[in-house]
Amino acid sequence: MIIVLLFAAFLLGIPIAFALGIVSLGQIVADGYPLLVVAQRLFTGVDSIALTAIPLFILSGGLMLKGGMSDRLVNFADLLIGHHPSGLAMVSILACMFFAAITGSAIAATAAIGGIMAPIMIEKGYDKEFCAPLLATGGSIGPIIPPSIPLLIYGVMANVSVAKLFIGGFIPGILMGIALMIYYYFVGKKRNYIGREKKASISEILVAGKDAILALIMPIIIIGGIMSGFFSPTESATVATFYALIIGLFVYKELKLSDLPAILLDAAKSTGQVLLVVGAASLFTWVITVNNIPQTVGAFLADNVGSKFMLLLIINIILLIAGTFIDTTSAVVIFTPLFLPIIQMFGIDLIHFGLIMAVNLTIGMCTPPLGVCLFVAGSITKVSLKEQMKDLIPMLIVLILVLLIITYIPSTVTILPNKFVK
Repeated sequence: MIIVLLFAAFLLGIPIAFALGIVSLGQIVADGYPLLVVAQRLFTGVDSIALTAIPLFILSGGLMLKGGMSDRLVNFADLLIGHHPSGLAMVSILACMFFAAITGSAIAATAAIGGIMAPIMIEKGYDKEFCAPLLATGGSIGPIIPPSIPLLIYGVMANVSVAKLFIGGFIPGILMGIALMIYYYFVGKKRNYIGREKKASISEILVAGKDAILALIMPIIIIGGIMSGFFSPTESATVATFYALIIGLFVYKELKLSDLPAILLDAAKSTGQVLLVVGAASLFTWVITVNNIPQTVGAFLADNVGSKFMLLLIINIILLIAGTFIDTTSAVVIFTPLFLPIIQMFGIDLIHFGLIMAVNLTIGMCTPPLGVCLFVAGSITKVSLKEQMKDLIPMLIVLILVLLIITYIPSTVTILPNKFVK
């Protein structure tokens, strides 16, 4: 009944955090627990040192975006692969992958790379209806390649290594990017979407690489520091913030001191939204736990699902549907406590499952009706959601095929964490 009421609140348009709070409060009153529980669980939910990385990663992303890194990444990607059929489309995806390794945000990647690439592609004859979903699906890679706020939140809730989750995101994120680029290559040949007029010379690539190197080594510093044990994932967010500030102010010199108040304000707003959801989700998790809902769901699936294969297929379907109308952060905090006992019951690796969940929910970011990346890309290209659908569907099929690979070949996620993180 609690779950039904929660989704009814979603359908009524009540904001996620308030829906979680209202339903939880009603159940607490009905069960006769003291209202002090509400304050305790809200505080406990956000009282985690790991969550301090959230405002820092958001802040570092804002500093990098304003500091001129996106232009340099796009130019470097263009010189690498821009000469192929559908070259500009492939450049957009590669640039999104680079940008994902810096900010970890689907919306930021879609907006930053879309703002640069969409006008160029449209001028070169690419259909606007093709460009918009292309940029949205490219942006969806953002929360998979580390750093990643959804993986950070999942790690805290599931009590698993955030470092392993971050490292585990590399291969899935790269697979998503490569699969999309292969698809765009064949579409480009069919539709005669042209790339660069000629292949860039080695010297041109080296010059662009030198210009972009400070942006490109950022993820190496973050992940290298985590893997070596030099600093924790939380501390890496601090390193990323100071690095972005120094490079933007003193090296690229595109970041101005006058830009900082607006960047700090945006980071504070975004952090407040995320932590409000996390706090409310902590309360909701407590309510469903004391009412034995995860155990009931787990027992039902254990009695009616005979294998890991079917269980993962059912969970994938549930998460794909949920991702279409619940934002990624909210879905992580709602479904992690529901599925965790079931996953452990079937002996599924928690790192592997974290990436399965993240990929499912990021696909939801470019799937109607919520599809926030679709709306961002549509606003840039001036294309409606309806006009995007024809080209969006095969792109989603490509991403779902990658999801199935990740789901049923666990080593695509676990091989790097098991090898490099203790």
